[in-house]
Amino acid sequence: MRALRRLKKVAFACGLSVALAAGVGYAASKKKSEFSTKAQNAILMDSGADLVLFEKGADNRIPPASMSKLMTLAVVFRELKAGRIRLDDTFTVSEHAWRTGGAPSGTAAMFAPLGNPITVADLIQGVAVQSANDGALILAEGIGGTEEGFVKMMNDYAEQIGLTGSNFVNPTGLPAEGQLMTPRDLATLSKHIIETYPEFYPYFAQKEFRYRDKFTFRNRNPLVWSEVGVDGLKTGYTKEAGYGLVSSAKRGDQRLILVVTGLEKKGARETESRRMLEWGFKSFRAYRLFDDGQQVSEALVWGGDKHYVPLVGDGAIDLLLPASATGAVSGEILYEGPIKAPIKKGDQIATLKVKSADLAAVNEIPLYAGENIDSSGFAMRGIDSLLVLAFGWLL
Repeated sequence: MRALRRLKKVAFACGLSVALAAGVGYAASKKKSEFSTKAQNAILMDSGADLVLFEKGADNRIPPASMSKLMTLAVVFRELKAGRIRLDDTFTVSEHAWRTGGAPSGTAAMFAPLGNPITVADLIQGVAVQSANDGALILAEGIGGTEEGFVKMMNDYAEQIGLTGSNFVNPTGLPAEGQLMTPRDLATLSKHIIETYPEFYPYFAQKEFRYRDKFTFRNRNPLVWSEVGVDGLKTGYTKEAGYGLVSSAKRGDQRLILVVTGLEKKGARETESRRMLEWGFKSFRAYRLFDDGQQVSEALVWGGDKHYVPLVGDGAIDLLLPASATGAVSGEILYEGPIKAPIKKGDQIATLKVKSADLAAVNEIPLYAGENIDSSGFAMRGIDSLLVLAFGWLL
Protein backbone atom coordinates (compact mmCIF):
# COMPACT_ATOMS: atom_id res chain seq x y z
CA MET A 1 0.00 0.00 0.00
CA ARG A 2 2.98 2.36 0.35
CA ALA A 3 2.81 3.28 -3.33
CA LEU A 4 -0.81 4.33 -2.85
CA ARG A 5 -0.05 6.72 0.01
CA ARG A 6 0.14 10.29 -1.20
CA LEU A 7 -0.95 13.72 -0.08
CA LYS A 8 -4.68 14.10 -0.13
CA LYS A 9 -5.99 17.60 -0.75
CA VAL A 10 -9.62 18.52 -0.20
CA ALA A 11 -10.72 21.94 -1.44
CA PHE A 12 -12.60 23.77 1.25
CA ALA A 13 -12.98 27.34 0.08
CA CYS A 14 -16.72 27.90 -0.11
CA GLY A 15 -17.71 26.96 3.42
CA LEU A 16 -14.92 28.99 4.97
CA SER A 17 -15.79 32.10 3.02
CA VAL A 18 -19.39 31.92 4.12
CA ALA A 19 -18.46 31.30 7.76
CA LEU A 20 -16.04 34.20 7.82
CA ALA A 21 -18.18 36.67 5.94
CA ALA A 22 -20.87 36.40 8.58
CA GLY A 23 -18.54 37.89 11.18
CA VAL A 24 -16.89 40.65 9.12
CA GLY A 25 -18.02 44.20 9.67
CA TYR A 26 -15.68 45.98 7.26
CA ALA A 27 -16.16 46.78 3.61
CA ALA A 28 -14.24 44.67 1.12
CA SER A 29 -12.65 47.80 -0.30
CA LYS A 30 -11.06 48.78 3.04
CA LYS A 31 -7.37 49.37 2.40
CA LYS A 32 -4.99 47.17 4.36
CA SER A 33 -2.56 49.35 6.35
CA GLU A 34 1.15 48.64 6.19
CA PHE A 35 3.06 48.07 9.42
CA SER A 36 6.76 48.61 10.00
CA THR A 37 9.32 48.56 12.79
CA LYS A 38 12.63 50.23 13.57
CA ALA A 39 14.04 46.87 14.69
CA GLN A 40 16.54 45.34 12.27
CA ASN A 41 14.89 41.95 12.78
CA ALA A 42 11.50 41.12 14.25
CA ILE A 43 8.76 38.54 14.43
CA LEU A 44 5.31 38.74 16.01
CA MET A 45 3.27 35.58 16.34
CA ASP A 46 0.00 34.49 17.85
CA SER A 47 0.95 31.55 20.04
CA GLY A 48 -2.44 29.85 20.18
CA ALA A 49 -3.02 30.04 16.44
CA ASP A 50 0.68 29.34 15.75
CA LEU A 51 0.44 32.11 13.18
CA VAL A 52 3.00 34.78 12.27
CA LEU A 53 1.35 38.20 12.18
CA PHE A 54 4.43 40.20 11.17
CA GLU A 55 8.04 39.45 10.36
CA LYS A 56 11.14 41.30 9.24
CA GLY A 57 14.38 39.42 8.74
CA ALA A 58 13.02 36.67 10.97
CA ASP A 59 15.37 34.04 9.54
CA ASN A 60 18.55 36.09 9.79
CA ARG A 61 21.11 34.38 12.02
CA ILE A 62 22.21 37.00 14.54
CA PRO A 63 24.14 37.13 17.84
CA PRO A 64 21.32 36.64 20.38
CA ALA A 65 23.16 38.10 23.38
CA SER A 66 21.42 37.22 26.67
CA MET A 67 18.26 36.17 24.87
CA SER A 68 20.04 32.87 24.32
CA LYS A 69 19.68 32.27 28.07
CA LEU A 70 16.16 31.11 27.20
CA MET A 71 17.79 27.97 25.81
CA THR A 72 19.85 27.63 28.97
CA LEU A 73 16.72 27.80 31.12
CA ALA A 74 14.81 25.46 28.79
CA VAL A 75 17.41 22.76 29.51
CA VAL A 76 17.18 23.50 33.25
CA PHE A 77 13.38 23.27 33.17
CA ARG A 78 13.57 19.99 31.26
CA GLU A 79 15.90 18.51 33.88
CA LEU A 80 13.60 19.69 36.67
CA LYS A 81 10.51 18.26 35.02
CA ALA A 82 12.27 14.94 34.46
CA GLY A 83 13.22 14.79 38.13
CA ARG A 84 16.96 14.71 37.49
CA ILE A 85 17.44 17.85 39.58
CA ARG A 86 15.32 19.67 42.17
CA LEU A 87 14.80 23.33 42.99
CA ASP A 88 16.41 22.88 46.40
CA ASP A 89 19.52 21.16 45.00
CA THR A 90 22.69 23.23 45.37
CA PHE A 91 25.59 23.78 42.98
CA THR A 92 28.97 25.18 43.99
CA VAL A 93 30.30 28.40 42.48
CA SER A 94 33.41 27.45 40.51
CA GLU A 95 36.29 29.79 39.80
CA HIS A 96 35.46 29.64 36.09
CA ALA A 97 31.86 30.71 36.69
CA TRP A 98 32.98 33.41 39.13
CA ARG A 99 35.67 34.88 36.87
CA THR A 100 33.83 34.54 33.56
CA GLY A 101 30.35 35.64 34.63
CA GLY A 102 30.62 36.89 38.20
CA ALA A 103 31.87 40.06 39.87
CA PRO A 104 35.35 40.05 38.19
CA SER A 105 33.77 39.86 34.70
CA GLY A 106 32.09 43.26 34.83
CA THR A 107 29.01 41.77 33.17
CA ALA A 108 25.48 41.16 34.45
CA ALA A 109 25.85 38.98 37.54
CA MET A 110 24.13 37.91 40.74
CA PHE A 111 27.49 38.08 42.59
CA ALA A 112 27.48 34.49 43.81
CA PRO A 113 30.47 34.09 46.17
CA LEU A 114 33.32 31.88 44.98
CA GLY A 115 33.14 28.37 46.46
CA ASN A 116 29.70 28.82 48.00
CA PRO A 117 26.70 26.54 47.39
CA ILE A 118 23.64 28.10 45.77
CA THR A 119 20.22 26.56 45.14
CA VAL A 120 18.85 25.85 41.69
CA ALA A 121 15.83 28.03 42.53
CA ASP A 122 18.06 31.03 43.27
CA LEU A 123 20.11 30.42 40.15
CA ILE A 124 17.01 30.34 37.95
CA GLN A 125 15.81 33.62 39.44
CA GLY A 126 19.24 35.13 38.97
CA VAL A 127 19.19 34.25 35.28
CA ALA A 128 15.52 35.08 34.59
CA VAL A 129 15.39 38.37 36.53
CA GLN A 130 18.97 39.69 36.58
CA SER A 131 20.28 37.94 33.44
CA ALA A 132 23.14 36.72 35.63
CA ASN A 133 26.01 35.27 33.64
CA ASP A 134 27.51 33.64 36.72
CA GLY A 135 24.13 32.02 37.40
CA ALA A 136 23.97 30.60 33.88
CA LEU A 137 27.48 29.16 34.16
CA ILE A 138 26.87 27.65 37.60
CA LEU A 139 23.73 25.94 36.29
CA ALA A 140 25.60 24.73 33.22
CA GLU A 141 28.43 23.19 35.22
CA GLY A 142 26.11 21.71 37.80
CA ILE A 143 23.91 20.02 35.21
CA GLY A 144 26.33 19.27 32.38
CA GLY A 145 29.46 18.60 34.42
CA THR A 146 31.30 21.19 32.35
CA GLU A 147 30.26 24.24 30.38
CA GLU A 148 31.05 22.33 27.17
CA GLY A 149 28.92 19.37 28.25
CA PHE A 150 25.98 21.64 28.94
CA VAL A 151 26.36 23.47 25.61
CA LYS A 152 26.04 20.11 23.88
CA MET A 153 22.80 19.57 25.77
CA MET A 154 21.62 22.99 24.56
CA ASN A 155 22.37 22.20 20.92
CA ASP A 156 20.84 18.74 21.11
CA TYR A 157 17.66 20.10 22.69
CA ALA A 158 17.49 22.93 20.13
CA GLU A 159 17.63 20.40 17.30
CA GLN A 160 14.96 18.28 19.00
CA ILE A 161 12.44 21.14 19.14
CA GLY A 162 13.16 22.38 15.63
CA LEU A 163 15.43 25.39 16.11
CA THR A 164 17.01 25.14 12.68
CA GLY A 165 18.89 28.46 12.73
CA SER A 166 20.51 28.24 16.15
CA ASN A 167 23.96 27.28 17.39
CA PHE A 168 25.26 27.69 20.91
CA VAL A 169 28.83 27.86 22.16
CA ASN A 170 28.12 29.12 25.68
CA PRO A 171 25.16 29.28 28.11
CA THR A 172 25.41 33.03 28.74
CA GLY A 173 25.08 34.76 25.40
CA LEU A 174 28.35 36.61 25.96
CA PRO A 175 30.04 37.44 22.62
CA ALA A 176 31.50 34.32 21.02
CA GLU A 177 32.09 33.27 17.44
CA GLY A 178 29.35 30.91 16.28
CA GLN A 179 26.79 31.86 18.95
CA LEU A 180 23.83 32.52 16.66
CA MET A 181 20.03 32.36 16.65
CA THR A 182 17.23 33.58 14.41
CA PRO A 183 14.30 35.66 15.67
CA ARG A 184 12.02 32.86 14.47
CA ASP A 185 13.91 30.35 16.62
CA LEU A 186 13.65 32.67 19.62
CA ALA A 187 9.88 32.88 19.13
CA THR A 188 9.62 29.11 18.68
CA LEU A 189 11.70 28.52 21.81
CA SER A 190 9.56 30.94 23.81
CA LYS A 191 6.38 29.19 22.73
CA HIS A 192 7.93 25.86 23.71
CA ILE A 193 8.84 27.12 27.17
CA ILE A 194 5.42 28.65 27.79
CA GLU A 195 3.52 25.53 26.72
CA THR A 196 5.88 22.83 28.02
CA TYR A 197 6.90 24.32 31.35
CA PRO A 198 3.94 26.35 32.64
CA GLU A 199 4.98 25.62 36.22
CA PHE A 200 8.30 27.42 35.69
CA TYR A 201 7.22 30.16 33.27
CA PRO A 202 6.19 32.58 36.11
CA TYR A 203 9.87 33.11 36.88
CA PHE A 204 10.04 35.39 33.85
CA ALA A 205 7.31 37.68 35.22
CA GLN A 206 8.95 38.03 38.64
CA LYS A 207 9.57 41.73 39.17
CA GLU A 208 12.28 41.44 41.80
CA PHE A 209 14.70 38.87 43.19
CA ARG A 210 16.16 39.24 46.67
CA TYR A 211 19.45 37.37 47.01
CA ARG A 212 21.43 36.73 50.24
CA ASP A 213 19.54 39.60 51.94
CA LYS A 214 22.17 41.77 50.30
CA PHE A 215 21.06 42.33 46.72
CA THR A 216 17.67 43.17 45.28
CA PHE A 217 17.60 42.72 41.51
CA ARG A 218 14.83 44.29 39.43
CA ASN A 219 13.64 42.46 36.32
CA ARG A 220 15.54 43.84 33.32
CA ASN A 221 12.49 43.38 31.09
CA PRO A 222 10.83 46.83 31.33
CA LEU A 223 7.50 45.54 30.00
CA VAL A 224 6.79 43.30 33.00
CA TRP A 225 6.29 46.56 34.91
CA SER A 226 3.84 47.93 32.33
CA GLU A 227 0.11 47.57 31.75
CA VAL A 228 0.60 45.85 28.39
CA GLY A 229 0.10 42.38 29.90
CA VAL A 230 3.66 41.14 29.37
CA ASP A 231 4.69 38.21 31.59
CA GLY A 232 8.08 37.37 30.03
CA LEU A 233 10.62 36.67 28.65
CA LYS A 234 14.17 38.05 28.18
CA THR A 235 16.25 41.08 27.25
CA GLY A 236 19.58 41.02 25.45
CA TYR A 237 22.36 43.43 24.58
CA THR A 238 25.87 43.37 23.22
CA LYS A 239 27.60 46.00 21.12
CA GLU A 240 27.50 43.69 18.11
CA ALA A 241 23.87 42.58 18.56
CA GLY A 242 22.35 45.88 19.66
CA TYR A 243 19.35 45.94 21.98
CA GLY A 244 16.84 43.12 21.77
CA LEU A 245 13.83 41.81 23.64
CA VAL A 246 11.77 38.63 23.59
CA SER A 247 8.38 39.37 25.12
CA SER A 248 5.07 37.63 25.52
CA ALA A 249 1.73 39.10 26.53
CA LYS A 250 -1.69 37.59 27.12
CA ARG A 251 -5.11 39.22 26.91
CA GLY A 252 -8.09 36.99 27.43
CA ASP A 253 -7.41 33.76 25.54
CA GLN A 254 -4.96 35.37 23.11
CA ARG A 255 -1.20 35.22 23.67
CA LEU A 256 1.30 37.05 21.47
CA ILE A 257 5.04 36.39 21.31
CA LEU A 258 7.32 39.12 19.99
CA VAL A 259 11.03 39.24 19.20
CA VAL A 260 12.82 42.47 18.28
CA THR A 261 16.58 42.76 17.76
CA GLY A 262 19.20 45.18 16.50
CA LEU A 263 17.78 48.34 18.04
CA GLU A 264 20.24 51.17 18.62
CA LYS A 265 18.90 52.51 21.93
CA LYS A 266 17.93 50.76 25.15
CA GLY A 267 14.63 52.60 25.43
CA ALA A 268 13.67 51.66 21.89
CA ARG A 269 13.22 48.00 22.73
CA GLU A 270 10.53 48.96 25.24
CA THR A 271 8.68 51.50 23.10
CA GLU A 272 8.92 49.45 19.91
CA SER A 273 7.84 46.23 21.63
CA ARG A 274 4.93 47.97 23.33
CA ARG A 275 3.79 49.46 20.02
CA MET A 276 4.01 46.15 18.17
CA LEU A 277 2.15 44.19 20.84
CA GLU A 278 -0.64 46.77 20.95
CA TRP A 279 -0.89 46.61 17.16
CA GLY A 280 -1.08 42.82 17.27
CA PHE A 281 -3.88 42.77 19.82
CA LYS A 282 -5.91 45.49 18.11
CA SER A 283 -5.42 44.49 14.48
CA PHE A 284 -6.38 40.80 14.57
CA ARG A 285 -9.42 38.88 15.71
CA ALA A 286 -10.60 35.29 15.74
CA TYR A 287 -13.47 34.10 13.55
CA ARG A 288 -15.33 30.93 14.55
CA LEU A 289 -15.32 28.33 11.79
CA PHE A 290 -16.47 25.18 13.57
CA ASP A 291 -17.93 24.56 16.99
CA ASP A 292 -16.51 22.05 19.43
CA GLY A 293 -17.14 18.54 18.06
CA GLN A 294 -18.46 19.76 14.71
CA GLN A 295 -17.25 17.65 11.78
CA VAL A 296 -14.99 19.53 9.39
CA SER A 297 -14.66 16.84 6.74
CA GLU A 298 -13.67 13.19 6.48
CA ALA A 299 -10.62 11.20 5.40
CA LEU A 300 -10.37 7.98 3.42
CA VAL A 301 -9.54 4.85 5.44
CA TRP A 302 -7.90 1.63 4.25
CA GLY A 303 -8.52 -1.65 6.01
CA GLY A 304 -11.13 -0.34 8.41
CA ASP A 305 -14.65 -1.31 9.35
CA LYS A 306 -15.63 2.05 7.83
CA HIS A 307 -14.37 3.66 4.64
CA TYR A 308 -14.12 7.18 6.12
CA VAL A 309 -13.17 8.73 9.43
CA PRO A 310 -14.68 12.09 10.46
CA LEU A 311 -12.25 14.95 11.03
CA VAL A 312 -12.75 17.36 13.93
CA GLY A 313 -10.72 20.02 15.72
CA ASP A 314 -9.36 19.94 19.24
CA GLY A 315 -12.31 21.90 20.54
CA ALA A 316 -13.75 24.78 18.54
CA ILE A 317 -11.81 25.91 15.46
CA ASP A 318 -11.12 29.63 15.13
CA LEU A 319 -9.40 31.42 12.27
CA LEU A 320 -7.17 34.40 13.08
CA LEU A 321 -7.33 37.20 10.53
CA PRO A 322 -6.91 40.97 10.38
CA ALA A 323 -9.87 42.77 11.95
CA SER A 324 -10.47 44.37 8.54
CA ALA A 325 -10.63 41.03 6.70
CA THR A 326 -12.88 40.97 3.65
CA GLY A 327 -14.04 37.39 4.01
CA ALA A 328 -12.11 36.24 0.93
CA VAL A 329 -10.54 33.04 2.22
CA SER A 330 -9.77 29.64 0.77
CA GLY A 331 -8.58 26.44 2.32
CA GLU A 332 -7.73 22.81 1.91
CA ILE A 333 -7.42 19.75 4.08
CA LEU A 334 -4.22 17.77 3.70
CA TYR A 335 -3.40 14.28 4.87
CA GLU A 336 -1.27 11.39 3.73
CA GLY A 337 -3.59 8.58 2.88
CA PRO A 338 -5.55 6.49 2.63
CA ILE A 339 -5.14 6.18 6.40
CA LYS A 340 -4.52 2.68 7.65
CA ALA A 341 -6.83 1.28 10.32
CA PRO A 342 -7.04 0.92 13.26
CA ILE A 343 -7.53 4.59 14.11
CA LYS A 344 -8.10 5.90 17.61
CA LYS A 345 -10.40 8.78 18.34
CA GLY A 346 -8.21 11.83 18.93
CA ASP A 347 -5.36 10.76 16.62
CA GLN A 348 -4.07 13.71 14.60
CA ILE A 349 -4.42 12.70 10.97
CA ALA A 350 -4.87 15.85 8.89
CA THR A 351 -4.21 19.59 8.69
CA LEU A 352 -6.62 22.33 7.70
CA LYS A 353 -4.70 25.07 5.86
CA VAL A 354 -6.55 28.33 5.36
CA LYS A 355 -5.34 31.27 3.28
CA SER A 356 -6.70 34.80 3.29
CA ALA A 357 -6.25 37.63 0.83
CA ASP A 358 -5.74 39.87 3.87
CA LEU A 359 -2.85 37.95 5.45
CA ALA A 360 0.37 36.62 3.98
CA ALA A 361 0.65 33.83 6.57
CA VAL A 362 -1.37 30.61 6.44
CA ASN A 363 -3.49 29.36 9.32
CA GLU A 364 -2.56 25.71 9.87
CA ILE A 365 -5.02 23.88 12.11
CA PRO A 366 -4.54 20.23 13.12
CA LEU A 367 -7.50 17.89 12.62
CA TYR A 368 -8.18 14.73 14.59
CA ALA A 369 -10.11 11.50 14.20
CA GLY A 370 -13.64 12.03 15.45
CA GLU A 371 -14.25 8.35 16.24
CA ASN A 372 -12.55 4.98 16.53
CA ILE A 373 -12.13 2.94 13.35
CA ASP A 374 -11.40 -0.74 13.90
CA SER A 375 -9.54 -2.98 11.47
CA SER A 376 -11.63 -4.95 9.02
CA GLY A 377 -11.15 -8.56 7.96
CA PHE A 378 -8.67 -9.78 5.37
CA ALA A 379 -11.31 -9.94 2.63
CA MET A 380 -12.45 -6.36 3.21
CA ARG A 381 -8.85 -5.12 3.12
CA GLY A 382 -8.43 -6.82 -0.24
CA ILE A 383 -11.55 -5.12 -1.55
CA ASP A 384 -10.28 -1.76 -0.25
CA SER A 385 -7.01 -2.27 -2.11
CA LEU A 386 -8.81 -3.07 -5.34
CA LEU A 387 -11.12 -0.08 -4.98
CA VAL A 388 -8.23 2.31 -4.34
CA LEU A 389 -6.30 0.88 -7.28
CA ALA A 390 -9.30 1.16 -9.53
CA PHE A 391 -10.79 4.48 -8.45
CA GLY A 392 -8.06 6.21 -6.42
CA TRP A 393 -9.35 9.31 -4.65
CA LEU A 394 -12.85 9.01 -6.11
CA LEU A 395 -13.78 6.88 -3.09
